[in-house]
Amino acid sequence: MIRFLLGLASNLVLAAVALIVASLVVDGVHLQLGGFLVAVGVLALAQAILAPFVFNLARRYASAVLGGIGIVSTFLALWIATLFHGGITIDGATAWIAAPIIVWVVTALGGWIIMGVIVERWLKRREEDRLLDRREAKHR
Repeated sequence: MIRFLLGLASNLVLAAVALIVASLVVDGVHLQLGGFLVAVGVLALAQAILAPFVFNLARRYASAVLGGIGIVSTFLALWIATLFHGGITIDGATAWIAAPIIVWVVTALGGWIIMGVIVERWLKRREEDRLLDRREAKHR
């Protein structure tokens, strides 16, 4: 349960960071403060739902493109996020090409760093501490 909640929090934070980075780096990506939290929530939820769906479709019908699934699902998630007015807008073909790549890189690397390194180490240390506490309790 803790791993799920940490993953959820990580995804939301990474979606926020990714949208901010994309808006700072890519001309044509605009964030509005009023709908920023909605855009973050929609992006994180859409990525969580779309990634497995797109992966299964590609695996079944186009296995040669499996490596690009993350970018495709990120593109779709960004498109869905733009449908909610007041959060994020993306204008121009260049922005529609660059923004999914940047958002995908930030969320993929951030997810790997946060969940794969930081959270895993923390959970491992926590489990080791629990085992030590149990051993000490048995010896008392």
